[in-house]
Amino acid sequence: MKRQWLHEIAKVCVGLVVADFLMLWWLAGQTFSPAPFLGIPLTPDMIGPAMFIDFFLFLMLVHYSWNVGKIPRVKERIYLLIAGVIFTVVCLAHLVRIVTGSSLIIFGWTVPVLLSWIGVFVTLYLAYASFTLAGRRGK
Repeated sequence: MKRQWLHEIAKVCVGLVVADFLMLWWLAGQTFSPAPFLGIPLTPDMIGPAMFIDFFLFLMLVHYSWNVGKIPRVKERIYLLIAGVIFTVVCLAHLVRIVTGSSLIIFGWTVPVLLSWIGVFVTLYLAYASFTLAGRRGK
């Protein structure tokens, strides 16, 4: 089934991400005080990470829009192993946060430790499932 319209929407989103990146680049050169935007306080410290995210969104959207099907396919077993490793790393990051008792603040909201406990169990299960399925594919 062809999904050409998804590629066209991704091309439009590439333009929006580029416009957002250019706006952030312009804003980085300006001096401004923190101001609320959609209920989130916008500070000069947030511009760099936002530009970083825009850059990687741009790369992913360009790849999806114009290069789909032109790279070699990854075998399902290797994909599952990579996913299992990523889930394991995320699980370990949650455990480190719990053990060290460090705080996590996102846009002024302090993330409770309970969410890290939930993250540990969810990512641990997903890692286990990924490794189990990869083992079955190898046989």
